[in-house]
Amino acid sequence: MEKLTQQQLESKLWACADVLRGELSATQYMDYIFGMLFLKRMNDEFNSERVIREKEFREQGMEEEEIQELLNDPSIYETFYVPEQARWDKLKNLNLNIGPELDKAFKAIEDEPKNSELIGVLTTVNYNDKERVPDKKLNQLLLIFDSMNLSNECIESEDILGNAYEYLIKQFADEGGKKGGEFYTPTEVVKVMVNLLKPQEGDRIYDPTCGSGGMLIQSLRYIKEHGGNYKNISLYGQEINLSTWAICKMNMILHGAKGADIQKGDTIREPKHTEGGVLKTFDKVLANPPFSLKHWGSEEASTDQYHRFPYGIPPKSYGDLAFVSHMIASLNAKGKMASVVPHGVLFRGGAEGKIREGFLKDDLIEAVIGLPQNIFYGTGIPAAILVITKNKDEKRKNKVLFIDASKDFVKDGNKNKLRDEDIEKIVKTFDAYEDVEKYANVVDLDTIKENNYNLNISRYVDTTEEEEEIDIDLVLQDIRELKSKIADAEEQLNQYLEELGFDII
Repeated sequence: MEKLTQQQLESKLWACADVLRGELSATQYMDYIFGMLFLKRMNDEFNSERVIREKEFREQGMEEEEIQELLNDPSIYETFYVPEQARWDKLKNLNLNIGPELDKAFKAIEDEPKNSELIGVLTTVNYNDKERVPDKKLNQLLLIFDSMNLSNECIESEDILGNAYEYLIKQFADEGGKKGGEFYTPTEVVKVMVNLLKPQEGDRIYDPTCGSGGMLIQSLRYIKEHGGNYKNISLYGQEINLSTWAICKMNMILHGAKGADIQKGDTIREPKHTEGGVLKTFDKVLANPPFSLKHWGSEEASTDQYHRFPYGIPPKSYGDLAFVSHMIASLNAKGKMASVVPHGVLFRGGAEGKIREGFLKDDLIEAVIGLPQNIFYGTGIPAAILVITKNKDEKRKNKVLFIDASKDFVKDGNKNKLRDEDIEKIVKTFDAYEDVEKYANVVDLDTIKENNYNLNISRYVDTTEEEEEIDIDLVLQDIRELKSKIADAEEQLNQYLEELGFDII
């Protein structure tokens, strides 16, 4: 049997996008496609396991009635249980009122007690919106998905579903433009952050603004690629946008991270990862919080029950350091974190200056890494990665490494993109923690204190090209030789003119 390849799956999914493109924006129609993809995957895996169970029961000599009764018992299945109303055979041939039937199917899946992990995930999208998604379009989607079997035995590898999911998220972010930044961080930036933190087997890993879950998935992949048991980690996330939260939940399941604890809600106003009235703590924390968020919850911060702002409360109109403060409070005694921040965080004064001073006096900041401009969705401004460590290595204590990676990138359409060699250069420099001419500088805290706790990278990494020294005597000699040559040429020209009978003035 020929198995479904990565390229074939991505091509089919993009054909679904072509069906929906027009009435819906990319950030809207991706919800429909992800829901249908998940529904078909669930059905195919369920059917595959059902066939195996039925064969086992027959081999045990059971009666037909008993077999059918057992096959409808959710407890016998390792995968999610698909109730009859949501089974593909009931849905695939629909021509009329497809939306209501799909909505009922998704609700039936969520209502099944065995599928408690999916509560609220599949019913975030309203398929019964005939103006936006008429029956004709839904029928086309059903036909496309019906042409694929997404069970493990029919796909090239288990990774292709997760990879295809990431491919779609990237494509939707490209189409969505500014809105794409709300749920997607470029994979190259995520790789830098994960490679800086180096998650390992047994870690508890947390992203407080997880979007579609790219940082958590990349952490899982890093452990797998480095020979660790990627199933022996705990993934946690929180996301404020309901449909993005649903996408993240599906993303985790399709990548084999079924136990990931992804909560929905406002991380600053109502952190969900708590136990006994205090914040849970983690080994690794990484995030790309919204840039300079206004109305982030400064009023609530003044009476914060989790004591997340010991260094001060950030300004009302800049929420960047509120997220960083939350991340620091979420680290355990040996924890390490990486956060994307806008450059203003590194040098603005006032409340942010005081908070920065507190971070530095407690020797929390390990590195500040400047990235190229125009690599994020939703903004062209350059950003930086802040690496913070609760328990620095001895040789790194009372020091901060500054890296200026802003000039290392390649143009990719209308965006800039980090290449593999750019990622490797950043990570190698961070690991070595040594000066690199015109690229990196290790600076002691006393020097930073003298600079008023300003972390502006250009203060510490000089990337200006030295102008070549000019030898004045040599230049004068060149000028004299040039004048002599001009005089000789003029004299020769005059001789020619005289020979031709012209009067020389």
